[in-house]
Amino acid sequence: MTRPRSGASLIPVLGDLEVAMLEHVWAVGEVTAKGAHAALGVSRGISLNTVQSTLERLNRKQLLQRNKFGHAYRYSAGVSREQFIAEVITGVLGRLRGDTTASVMAFIDSVDDLDAAALDRLEAELRRRREEQSRS
Repeated sequence: MTRPRSGASLIPVLGDLEVAMLEHVWAVGEVTAKGAHAALGVSRGISLNTVQSTLERLNRKQLLQRNKFGHAYRYSAGVSREQFIAEVITGVLGRLRGDTTASVMAFIDSVDDLDAAALDRLEAELRRRREEQSRS
């Protein structure tokens, strides 16, 4: 995904079912409409057509890719979970246009339930980025 010049996010507004479908595709890698219906649609009481429409919308929004396989399509992620989250956060921060540092600190405050391993990953990423900046 490339970010638009205006600073706005490329991530469109998504409904609950679209988010659930994305999460499912990220978890399993590739789905058919029938497989996604069995995994998500049946328990939600929605039809196969609704699942197919949802997958198609996500494809049009470029969040899923589709490939023809026999008489059906198989859908896979068009964007990684990490890219998606980064775009959502960038979009929110871009709209606020305030103190970026304060916004990032507010984000950190909102994730109080991070475990030690997640904090270690964050620290390692910050170190990597600082090293990258100092080399530039």
